[in-house]
Amino acid sequence: MEPWIKQLSGRFLVLDGPDGSGKTTQLQRVAAMARHHGLSVCEVREPGGTEVGERIRSILLDPIHDEMTLRCEMLLYMASRAQLVEQLILPALEQGQFVIADRFLSATIAYQGAGGGLGMETISTIGKVAVGDGWPDLTLIFDVDQATAQQRMKSSLDRIEQRDEAYQQRVREGFLEQAKQDPTRCFVIDATQDLAVVSSQVDDALADWVSQMAARAL
Repeated sequence: MEPWIKQLSGRFLVLDGPDGSGKTTQLQRVAAMARHHGLSVCEVREPGGTEVGERIRSILLDPIHDEMTLRCEMLLYMASRAQLVEQLILPALEQGQFVIADRFLSATIAYQGAGGGLGMETISTIGKVAVGDGWPDLTLIFDVDQATAQQRMKSSLDRIEQRDEAYQQRVREGFLEQAKQDPTRCFVIDATQDLAVVSSQVDDALADWVSQMAARAL
């Protein structure tokens, strides 16, 4: 067993990045690996993860709601997040579980902030209310170019995925900027590589992070 795996107990890991980056595949792999080695895992997704959140998700991603304003969109994401944190994430962390999430506040910063143009101060203020004490210990950003992402995406696109290339490029830049601003808690994964290489990058990033945590604790 890799020695770093056990250190994920009681930690909150987020996998995020543009649509088509392969983050969900890696989330499922890491969660399965953690369970295989005896960890109790709480696996969640955003928006959604709870009954309330899944209903919000259906509204957010349905292309029929093309009249939805940016501010409404952001608030709905935050509402789903608030429910998820209080109902699942915080209780799981209190029980010492390894929490792994498919998207979190980093997505709102990238999509509604960098992509949509909503002010960072607004997102930060409301994000603190929604998240409370449920901040992730580490976020892995899966970076991928537009051409590669489009090849991987399904033919039926949701309301956010249907937005134009310029929007998606701003989103990508928004994710990378977050990693630049907080390199100790936000690592970039080159998601353009094949599955084996990406998996190796993820494992190396987690091992390095665990090592850094141990060094800071000394």
